[in-house]
Amino acid sequence: MDRAILLVEDNEDDIALTLRALNKSHLSNDIVVARDGREALDYLENAKANGDRLPVLVLLDLRLPRIDGIEVLRRIRADDATKDMPVLIMTSSCDEEDRLRGEQYGAASFMVKPGDYDQLVAAVKKLGLYWAVSDPPTPRQDYTNELGIFFRYACAPA
Repeated sequence: MDRAILLVEDNEDDIALTLRALNKSHLSNDIVVARDGREALDYLENAKANGDRLPVLVLLDLRLPRIDGIEVLRRIRADDATKDMPVLIMTSSCDEEDRLRGEQYGAASFMVKPGDYDQLVAAVKKLGLYWAVSDPPTPRQDYTNELGIFFRYACAPA
């Protein structure tokens, strides 16, 4: 997959909203969804082992099952192959300690998820402009949702 965005999120509603917001923002990148920290790290390891291009950006929730978001970020930064990958923390946590820990481990940005869909769309539009990740990849048709955005899960849905 070329220039994908890795979305690490365990809440299905937040996944759907984020996919809708990315679609509405006209980002052309494929989206890979990992539902927990272990899936995200496994996806990155498999991409490296198979010679695939690593994601252009990681959108990382903090409150994740199996391995939490801060530990995922710490491991991304500890690996020479992924240490420079932009990681944006997108969380519902307003905890200042979470923001500071994100900065400590090298998060590129920290965003508290807006409670409103329109605010999320606006934030994602800014994200797209900020990261300039609109270089069109060749879409993989693992899944196409009702909005026409291409995405796939890092592991098969349970």
